[in-house]
Amino acid sequence: MVLVIIRTAIIFIVLLVIMRLMGKRQIGEMQPFELVITLLIAELACIPMSDASIPLLYGLVSVVAIYVLHEIVTLIDLKVKPLKSLISGKPSLVVNKNGIDDYQLKRNNLDVSDLIESLRTAGYFSLDSIDYALYESNGQFSALPKQDYEETQTSLPLVIIDNGKFDKKNLELIGLGEEFFRGVLEKEGVKSVKKVLVLTADGTGKLYLQVKKQKFKTIKIEYPGGKTW
Repeated sequence: MVLVIIRTAIIFIVLLVIMRLMGKRQIGEMQPFELVITLLIAELACIPMSDASIPLLYGLVSVVAIYVLHEIVTLIDLKVKPLKSLISGKPSLVVNKNGIDDYQLKRNNLDVSDLIESLRTAGYFSLDSIDYALYESNGQFSALPKQDYEETQTSLPLVIIDNGKFDKKNLELIGLGEEFFRGVLEKEGVKSVKKVLVLTADGTGKLYLQVKKQKFKTIKIEYPGGKTW
């Protein structure tokens, strides 16, 4: 038991030193290769801690070897620009002035709901309140708001159609049926719901509509019976 405690303490100290040597980004916003290295270090450290039959030196050498590899890859990442995007990836512009870039979303295994969740986390509740949005190579979300974006966020928008499908829970929440919104789409010249990338509606009657491969537009309507939320 005492031997296991001593081995664990030694590995802990070595890991602490290695992580400090790797720099602040390794602790905070990690690039993909840094996440892989962190997971490897964790796995390598567990083996000699849990199995006293394995020489402690084996675990320490493996951890140090991972650190050396980290420094080599970091150097390549900083010095060889053509390989930087291959190693660390590159930002993905998912919203531009035309609206949502569906290709970039799919390329990053995301959908409209994921994008809207990221927007809300960043403090933007309406899709038309931003000009640009992107996911950084480390997964962080960034957005450039419109100059008067606060004026566009007077009510919480709800997703009505996401990638050609109605969100039945939100329809029940606002008390409006599919037929009402199908009628709105027909007035806008959209013949099929499947062609709609996203449709959101807020309590004031403002709709954000983007048909696939087309520029978004905002529409102002009145709900039946003057309904608001």
